[in-house]
Amino acid sequence: MLPRTFGQQGRMGMHVKNIAVIGSGVMGSGIAALCANAGCKVLLLDIVPKGAENRNALAEKAVEKQLASGSFTHPQNAGRITCGNMEDHLPRLAEADWIIEAVLEKLDIKQNVYRRVDGARKPGSVVSSNTSTIPIHELAEGLSESFGKDLMIAHFFNPPRHMRLLEVVAGEGTRRDAYEAIKHFADERLGKEVVECKDTPGFIANRIGVFWMVAGLQEALRLGITVEQADAAMGKAAGMPKTGIFGLYDLIGIDLIPLIADEMLAAGLPQDDAFRLAWNQPELLQKMIADGYTGRKGKGGFYRMVKKDGQKAKEVLDLKTGQYRPEEKPALASAKARNLRELVAADDIGGRYAWAVLSQTLLYAASLIPEISDDIVSVDAAMKNGYSWKMGPFEMIDAIGADAFAARLKKEGKELPPLLQTAESRSFYADGKYLTREGSYSALPHAHGHLWLADVKRGAKPVLSNPSASLWDMGDGIACLELTAKMSTVDEDVLAMVQQAVARVPKDFQGLVIGNDSEVFSAGANLHRFLDYARGGQWQALDHMIAAGQAMVTSLRYAPFPAVASLSGLALGGGCEIALHMAAVQAHMETRIGLVEAHVGVIPAWGGSSEMLRRYPDDVLALFALIMQAKTSSSAEEASDMRILRSGDGISMNRARVLADAKRRCLGLVKDYRPPVAAPVAAGGEAAKRAMLQRLDSIEGLAPHDKEVGRVLAQVLSGGVGKGTVTEQSLLDLEREGFVELMRTPQTQARIEHMLNTGKPLKN
Repeated sequence: MLPRTFGQQGRMGMHVKNIAVIGSGVMGSGIAALCANAGCKVLLLDIVPKGAENRNALAEKAVEKQLASGSFTHPQNAGRITCGNMEDHLPRLAEADWIIEAVLEKLDIKQNVYRRVDGARKPGSVVSSNTSTIPIHELAEGLSESFGKDLMIAHFFNPPRHMRLLEVVAGEGTRRDAYEAIKHFADERLGKEVVECKDTPGFIANRIGVFWMVAGLQEALRLGITVEQADAAMGKAAGMPKTGIFGLYDLIGIDLIPLIADEMLAAGLPQDDAFRLAWNQPELLQKMIADGYTGRKGKGGFYRMVKKDGQKAKEVLDLKTGQYRPEEKPALASAKARNLRELVAADDIGGRYAWAVLSQTLLYAASLIPEISDDIVSVDAAMKNGYSWKMGPFEMIDAIGADAFAARLKKEGKELPPLLQTAESRSFYADGKYLTREGSYSALPHAHGHLWLADVKRGAKPVLSNPSASLWDMGDGIACLELTAKMSTVDEDVLAMVQQAVARVPKDFQGLVIGNDSEVFSAGANLHRFLDYARGGQWQALDHMIAAGQAMVTSLRYAPFPAVASLSGLALGGGCEIALHMAAVQAHMETRIGLVEAHVGVIPAWGGSSEMLRRYPDDVLALFALIMQAKTSSSAEEASDMRILRSGDGISMNRARVLADAKRRCLGLVKDYRPPVAAPVAAGGEAAKRAMLQRLDSIEGLAPHDKEVGRVLAQVLSGGVGKGTVTEQSLLDLEREGFVELMRTPQTQARIEHMLNTGKPLKN
């Protein structure tokens, strides 16, 4: 299954259709899977194992592992990868437009590969290294001039499918047109945030990220903070991944950090560099690695899972004794800080730890301008997309307050680097501009084809607004409806806003896009409302809200203008139903969408059941199972298999392009747009109902109350009494009646309450 929207690939003067990846380790095979997801043919090569009967065994096993780990957006994409070996299939490199080297991080091995590649590749093909530490001038040394012109660094992050950062480095002789073509391809087709780096050790993300991890370990040992306390302070509270420092060590491999650190030191870090001064591998770390405690891939790490009395339990390493003990929930006031400023100001061990680690890290980042990058924007982008930080280093300084940050450093006797002196009391970002190292403000760079709603909103006022939604003018006659409640849930304010937007668009606009910048398109209806109505016996109000939701989606479906969903992140329940009723959908490849109402003991009742019935005229039993299992797609391609996306809907690989692609799709529909005409829906009647009820017993994972949910859903999908075709309104009535009926049951109310309290479904 091919992604259907890729824009203007190849406009830089070169087309990338065939890709070769050399090295089928975790990174190489992950990169191969990523390229296959983008629709490319991929040749994956590795060495021939000694004595192997299957000379392609390494590459083939690597693809199998990538399939098992979910690296493909659709299992069929694995079929785009051809496995081979470096002895028998080297001549096939002549077919590749881009050759990606992902072998061991050793210069002599890489250069040996390059010499063999140079004799087999076609003229003008680009060769890139996935190195994380070796400068390109060392990679190119001693190789032919023509090879040097086609050589660059393209450093992916693990796992390649999900980590958005791609660091690129050009050598002195690298052809600019080839370099730009790969950048553009990686942006548009691979969905990467492409950051240009200077040819320095560790580039940007690892230079700062590994320093941060080293500081995190060193300060924990110095302050005597526990692993749990450190991760609580340096996790969500700091805008870092929920793993925190020590959970991240375990995730990536405890033995990897010393290797990267040593490689960066060997690559020529300045003698007075703070990283060189900070790195001192603790005895504790050395012993853990020697004993095989390298994290999740080993016997355990700073955390480990053990079995006690037949039950799994988590244990934590005591940093003082080196022994494991039961995990304890940390009681830290600092971990409840509302923002970064409060966190680093907190007067407990968590606050002191956060300040100690972050002050060193942010100070280090500021000192590296312009060594690793000429601008702060690239540094912030690298850390957000390579290490999953919520804010980049300079955004963090703004959050703390640049003046307060500098003043505290001075009080501690720290010397301020030139950039912090230049900033003085000013913010690093203001009004869509960033502070340059010269002290002036410059407009934020804007890649062609990228669009965020924040760009639209900057300096503008909404056309319409209420507490849960706003309507914005995107320009070119297209409006954008943004859901603003927590998790973009749909409440009465959203229902009202959609109706206002449908009335307003024909007067002032030509089309409508529904979308936002968050990782949640919409988590569906506001379950608190439903539960409050049920617990209060307000059945008429509940019935009215379901009817209002049905009116909302039908108004979008039959609007006299095209309405397009800009879909990304989660689109669940009512959020999915909104997308189902739009004229078109432009979805990010990583969209997770589904009708999950059964998890909370109800059925899709905002037109979801009836609209999906239109899309499953030939297999109502499959639809019945899909809804009963509350299945959520793992990608937009899987959503196509589920028929939630149609053949004419588009898929964007890059999250930053989804909104722009949705706007372009909406504009393309404007001319001669005709809304659909209401038509009868085929339903199977009593025969289909009996078949669905029989199917209940064969659907895995259902709980007792699901039998009642299934009975109501079967009633809707069968069209009620009789057989043949039914009207759309009669199906909507069945949905609404069935929904209210289920809401009256204690089991459904218990499921909703459990979901609201835990975020997990209750099997009752």
